[in-house]
Amino acid sequence: MVPEQSGHQHTHSHAHAHGPAAPVSKHLRKVIAAVLIPFAAAVVVGLALLWPGGAPAHERTGVGFDRQTQQAKVVNVDQVDCKDVNAAQLPAGGESTSPAREPVTGESGARLCGKATIEVTSGKDRGRTFIEVVQPDAPRQLREGQGVVVSYAPAAPHDLQYSVTDINRKFPMALLAGIFAVVVVVVGRLRGVMALVALALSFAVLTLFILPAILQGSNPLLVAVVGAGAIMLIALYICHGLTARTSVAVIGTLISLLLIGLLGSLFIGWASLSGNTDDSTGLIHGLYPHIDMSGLLLAGVIIGSLGVLDDVTVTQTSAVWELHQADPTMHAKQLYRAGIRIGRDHIASVVNTLVLAYAGAALPLLLLFSIAQSSVGTVTNSELVAEEIVRTLVGSIGLVASVPVTTALAALVVSADRTGLGAEALASAPVRTGRGRRRRTRS
Repeated sequence: MVPEQSGHQHTHSHAHAHGPAAPVSKHLRKVIAAVLIPFAAAVVVGLALLWPGGAPAHERTGVGFDRQTQQAKVVNVDQVDCKDVNAAQLPAGGESTSPAREPVTGESGARLCGKATIEVTSGKDRGRTFIEVVQPDAPRQLREGQGVVVSYAPAAPHDLQYSVTDINRKFPMALLAGIFAVVVVVVGRLRGVMALVALALSFAVLTLFILPAILQGSNPLLVAVVGAGAIMLIALYICHGLTARTSVAVIGTLISLLLIGLLGSLFIGWASLSGNTDDSTGLIHGLYPHIDMSGLLLAGVIIGSLGVLDDVTVTQTSAVWELHQADPTMHAKQLYRAGIRIGRDHIASVVNTLVLAYAGAALPLLLLFSIAQSSVGTVTNSELVAEEIVRTLVGSIGLVASVPVTTALAALVVSADRTGLGAEALASAPVRTGRGRRRRTRS
């Protein structure tokens, strides 16, 4: 009898140590549901009330991305004297010059330009050809057979209606996305598939709800909160399952997002950040002057912080759950201390990643300030850099705060359970008597 009992106890503990997390009590599930169900209901109501039904139509300006474009290909490229095609000599340092490329010259020393014949391959003018002249020192050169994107200006003279605006990169981008999907599925298996599904649904929320709702004139902050809530619920529950562990991560993420929203609103207003700092935001403001650009900036801070927050809160919740499974007799304070030690390592790496990600995105801008030999104070005071600083620091504060908040929530929830693994472990835990002898309590 004794060996059978010992073997049963060993098998039981082994299954808990390496299997899925034990479910929490019905009472705790009710408490978690009482918090999350109203939040989920509010998100659904917000989606219904703010649903835009598509982006509003507008008359194209022909500026930047707001142009009619078609697909085309380079049929032929000839090297000709720039004078013969009336190509203007661009000044040094002009928009299309490249110091790293030496001008192409012929035997007589004349500058040679590329005379490319472009054929339109889509739209009503499919099959139409036009000539594109490429300066020898232009950063983007054309080659025969290359796919390109051309803009169409119907009001321009016939010979000037089409011009090359970019290279067609659809195939390499699609190939890279396919490789990414294969790697995620091969390594993550079912979890990887669910992660891709969650990614697709998150992108759908962004493109079908968040962006059109802002363009329709809804408050960007309100739209971002509702959209981020929907993305959070979809991504976390699809990837990690409808469990108490995931629910604790959702609550921790929600609290951290609220903190980010409050801090972002305070400091964006205090620093008088308009959100209109470059050509893209200027074009948006020109096309849709009713959009609150500072609110759009805050919405970007919230949505941009969501992905990193998910990672931290899920990791911390899982860490606390695993600690509890490894030693079910640990109480909430011990679980919190052990979990926060793991969280500190996570904070150090993730905050550094977040700052470097923003710095990398703004690297050309930082180079311009270095070239101008501007002081650190001048650089940080400029609105372009100040936006990135506020975005980075507010997101980092929310990220750091999510660690103790989520760890404390997870420790309280998992240690309060007295019906599953924790109750069995406490019932069979050794009790030390006054004489120092050990005995087990009867179950």
